[in-house]
Amino acid sequence: MWFKNLLIYRFTKPFTLTAEEVNTKLAEKCFAPCNSQDVSSYGWAMPLGNQGSEYIHATNGCIMICAQKQDKILPASVVNDVLADKIEEIKEAEDRIPGRKERTELKEEITFSLIPRAFTRTNRVFAYIAPEQGLLVVNSGSHNRAEELLNFLRESLGSLPLIPVKAKNVAQHQMTEWLTQGSAPTGFELGGECELRDKADESAVIRCKNQNLCASEITNHIEAGMFVNKIALRWTGDIEFIVDDQLTIKRLNFGDLIQDKIGDVNTESAAEQFDVDFAIMSAEFAKFIPAVLEAFGGEDLSDIGEVITSAA
Repeated sequence: MWFKNLLIYRFTKPFTLTAEEVNTKLAEKCFAPCNSQDVSSYGWAMPLGNQGSEYIHATNGCIMICAQKQDKILPASVVNDVLADKIEEIKEAEDRIPGRKERTELKEEITFSLIPRAFTRTNRVFAYIAPEQGLLVVNSGSHNRAEELLNFLRESLGSLPLIPVKAKNVAQHQMTEWLTQGSAPTGFELGGECELRDKADESAVIRCKNQNLCASEITNHIEAGMFVNKIALRWTGDIEFIVDDQLTIKRLNFGDLIQDKIGDVNTESAAEQFDVDFAIMSAEFAKFIPAVLEAFGGEDLSDIGEVITSAA
């Protein structure tokens, strides 16, 4: 359950639904497996899985939710092989080659006939709502997956006034400045990984791993006109991570200080362990997320009208 990636969204209006109200609304759109002809299925799953009975898990004022998606896997090569055989049958039986329109119709018929026998792949995406902080945090590094969850949550709740968090300073400029100055922002340490892009041609990319980011080999590229698009940092609160120009946080790694907090609590079931993990993780993120935003000059709230006081 520990999040490995973070996409962070700011509520533009206070989130006023209770955990019980959220659970009721999500239950109305719970996940159901694909039927024989469904290509995919999307719905809400219980965060605790078989250990739970609700579509949310609330701890310390935060509400965990989980979206589940099931896709039928039907490789194009399989469809094309069957199509080729069908075309060959028509050629032999009728002494003709099907035209483009007929081939398209045949392909659709073949796909429809193969779907019931296709394998399925299931993915789950966790997210949590932090009303007091005015944030919604998605455990994903994919903006498309996060938007899919948010759109479905908006449909389930009726409304969801959210925008991605935005920093006051341009992320690329800020990260480039850190390497130029040879120091991380207050409360952070530079890691050993970064990605550089050329200002004139952003398709030109240099990726550095296990490197001293302040070494001349890297700073020379910056002086030549490249900028930092992604960088590894370590927060002194004991979290290592990668952050990019969109403020997407990836590859979270929780250090010994946080792991010790988990170990100090005795649990007797998977449900209790989930609750402990969520409580500790959300408490750490309540400090970590503002620290990251502050490193980029603070959060830009200019696009938000009335903001929750505690979130500003």
